Amino acid sequence: MACALKERLSADIIHAMKTGEKTRLVTLRFMMAALKQQEIDTRVAVDDTHVIAILTKMTNQRRESIAQFDGAGRVELAAKERAELSIVEQYLPTPLADAEVDMLIAAALQALAAVTLKDMGRVMNALRPQLMGRADLSLVSAKVKQRLGG
Repeated sequence: MACALKERLSADIIHAMKTGEKTRLVTLRFMMAALKQQEIDTRVAVDDTHVIAILTKMTNQRRESIAQFDGAGRVELAAKERAELSIVEQYLPTPLADAEVDMLIAAALQALAAVTLKDMGRVMNALRPQLMGRADLSLVSAKVKQRLGG
C-alpha cells in the first residue's frame, strides 16, 4: 500500500535541502524519523492512517511544550516549538469546526441509540475513524460524556 503522506514528506525533505530551509528541514527529518521508528517498532510499513496518528501525537507534544515554555518564560524555545508545530500541522487533514464535530456526535449517538455512559466506548469507537487527526479526541470524549449525562 502506497503512503501518499510519507512520499510527500520525502519530497519535501529534498525540496527543503535544495532551498536551504534549515528549520523546515530539521522538522521534516524529525517527522520522517518518527515514522521510520514506528515501522521498526511494529515491523509493518506505515500507511496514511498511521502517519496521521503519529503526526497528531507530535502536534500534541508540541502544544504541551509550548505551554510549558511559555509558563517558564522561555520565549525563544516556545517560538521554535510554534514554528515546528506549524510545519507538522501542514501534513494533517484540515480540522473540523465545532459544529461539524457536534453533528457527527449527534449522528453517532442516534445511530447507536446511545443514552447512558455505558455506551461511551461504542460511541467513541464509531467516531474515532471519522475524527482521527481532524479533531482533538479528548475534547470529543468530553462532549460525548456531557451528552450522555456524565
